[in-house]
Amino acid sequence: MKLEAYARTDLGPVREHNEDAFHVDVDAGIFIVADGMGGHASGEVASAMAVEAIREILSGRADPDETRLERAAPDTEEAMRERLRYATNQSSQRIRRAAIENPAHTGMGTTVCVLLIEEEVAHLAHVGDSRIYLYRDQRLQRLTRDHTVVQQEVDAGRLTPKLARIVPHKNILTQSVGYHGSVEPDTSTRPIRPGDIFVICSDGLTDPLDDERIAQLCAQGPVDELAELLTSSALSAGADDNITVVVVAVSDE
Repeated sequence: MKLEAYARTDLGPVREHNEDAFHVDVDAGIFIVADGMGGHASGEVASAMAVEAIREILSGRADPDETRLERAAPDTEEAMRERLRYATNQSSQRIRRAAIENPAHTGMGTTVCVLLIEEEVAHLAHVGDSRIYLYRDQRLQRLTRDHTVVQQEVDAGRLTPKLARIVPHKNILTQSVGYHGSVEPDTSTRPIRPGDIFVICSDGLTDPLDDERIAQLCAQGPVDELAELLTSSALSAGADDNITVVVVAVSDE
């Protein structure tokens, strides 16, 4: 499989700092988006630390002892998901230590979305309300589930998805990297095929644009202009947050 990747990040019209961070490494198949939170620019510190820690661990050749599963015949996919969980928690511990050492960063944290592509499979991990989508056969599928209070209300049937987009507390997280200490990232593995397009984004994109609109924009293409198109569309729709989009396209060799 051949991979192409395109990214765009934008400060947005309101914020003084861009608290999003991202990483794109086509050769290693590693793609990360993080959306930081915290006053006095602490959000951008947290997101940058998370991206660097996860990149460092996933790029390492040897598995840390903590990720070695006690199995006679280890499942390679589960081993990779365990590595993603380890990397996410290591980044969380680093951010938490930094906040303890510097009171100016107290309370900082970040969301994290990771896409790791190896051969013909994609491994995913996420914490928070940044998202990963898959656009395949003219259909958009959301591959992550927001770690928010509102999403819990939707899951329990007490709130409709439509109302969930407009309630004032829609961005209150139930998990974040750093602020919440140890985390339980959602992880999964799925096969990929030529023509797949992954969209990894912060909530600066998904707050002003619903899934239907994102699908329409994915259909417009071309893929090398999609990150720019999604970002500009979010700004036109009234985005008031930092926006980060990473687009990963899969094709034949």
